[in-house]
Amino acid sequence: MTGAPASAAGGTGRPAPGGKLGAAAVNQASLWNIANILTMVRLLLVPGFVVLMLMDGGHDPVWRAWAWAAFAVAMITDVFDGHLARTYNLVTDFGKIADPIADKAIMAAGLICLSALGDLPWWVTGVILFRELGITLMRFWVIRHGVIPASRGGKLKTLAQGTAVGMYVLVLTGPLATLRWWVMAVAVVLTVVTGLDYVRQAVMLRRKGLAAERSAARDRAESSR
Repeated sequence: MTGAPASAAGGTGRPAPGGKLGAAAVNQASLWNIANILTMVRLLLVPGFVVLMLMDGGHDPVWRAWAWAAFAVAMITDVFDGHLARTYNLVTDFGKIADPIADKAIMAAGLICLSALGDLPWWVTGVILFRELGITLMRFWVIRHGVIPASRGGKLKTLAQGTAVGMYVLVLTGPLATLRWWVMAVAVVLTVVTGLDYVRQAVMLRRKGLAAERSAARDRAESSR
């Protein structure tokens, strides 16, 4: 959920050669393309997921299993709309805005529900949400100087978060309950480490951008003399 969006939202890349679907998708990158539809499905799944999580007090194993299914579908659509966007270049302004919102919304819904139900400490939810919000604001801070691409660590962080939250959504006992604690611990560590690395890259990018602007201003001033 960090770096340059890879989904309908902002994926880039050349369309697959040949095939009517590829040509049509490239020529018709409208609001109602398949990548954007998957993003909208993910957005619609958020309130449904919350309802399923909180049914019958929030601790019924059957309802939690249905909630897990909704969460899993949301995570899978993120992978598929990213693949479609990169393959067929289905980039729209709506996608650029909606995709990161959808990613953060489903993850935030899962974390907040789990903490509200007492299954996950609030400090874990706070750390992850603070990092995601902070990186989003940081992205706006440096956007005029450039875009920091998604790193391998960021992708691992997203995978770890999704796996951990998914395991907590299910009512697990025994060794699996212990395992999910460790998966969440890895997710929190990756969240913090990749967040700090993003801040470092953002600061460096901004410094380079400001230096380039000052240099360009000096060149313009000298040329105007």
